[in-house]
Amino acid sequence: MVVFAGQGDARRSMDLLWRTEGAPPSQGGPGPRPALSVDAIVAAAVATADTQGMAALSMRAVGERLGRTAMALYTYVPGKSELLDVMYDAVHAELPDPAGSGDWREDLTAWAGSALDFYVRHPWVLQISQARPVLGPHEYAALDTLVRLLYGTGLDPHVVRRLTGTLFHFVRGAAQTVADARRAAAATGRSDEEWWTDRAGLLAEVAPDFEDRFPHVSRLESESSPEPYQDRGTDTDAGEHVPYLEREARRTFTTGLGVLLDGIAAAGAARTAPAR
Repeated sequence: MVVFAGQGDARRSMDLLWRTEGAPPSQGGPGPRPALSVDAIVAAAVATADTQGMAALSMRAVGERLGRTAMALYTYVPGKSELLDVMYDAVHAELPDPAGSGDWREDLTAWAGSALDFYVRHPWVLQISQARPVLGPHEYAALDTLVRLLYGTGLDPHVVRRLTGTLFHFVRGAAQTVADARRAAAATGRSDEEWWTDRAGLLAEVAPDFEDRFPHVSRLESESSPEPYQDRGTDTDAGEHVPYLEREARRTFTTGLGVLLDGIAAAGAARTAPAR
């Protein structure tokens, strides 16, 4: 399910995002019940999407979470499209803004790890296409932070521009796999281990010549890791079992990020190397 932001009224969305004079008040007035506000509505919308998914997001669902009718929300937010823009921008305030250690590699590694955690906390954000940014202050702040960290590499601005997109795509891709892994068991009724156990034996049966047909894949599997259903790891920090696919996604993220940063370092070294 791909959702495109920026489908509401442009003026009203931008007023809400930037809290201009034309926007409804962020804080509501006093009343017998807790006052509604743009911030309260956005927080309820985020909580709805976090716990129930994007498909469950509606003005009615948000109103019910606040103990109000959907109609009561329209004084503050014109509609679901504008609400989506604001809630998407609001959660981006959680992305890190490190002061900077002076070591660009350390800073980018920390940023990427925090960004991965951010997307996993809010998996619905991954359903919102980056083809239409919302152009909000928190979205720009997140972009500004990454650009600042990349300028620390000493690379040319046009390279920094492309690396900014590369890193966002890399982190979002890893986070999507983690998010999918967490949903897979509930959606299918089968754990990763059960799925692999069921199919690995059948693969050997239906493709007895697998190693001959796919020699490089077979070599990689034999040299790099045990079979997935035998690799029963745990999340050592939480002491809880972690699905195979999520563990693999996080290991791929760590290795891929390291190689990507190696490439950035090599590009920087080549730029500053004296001409022969």
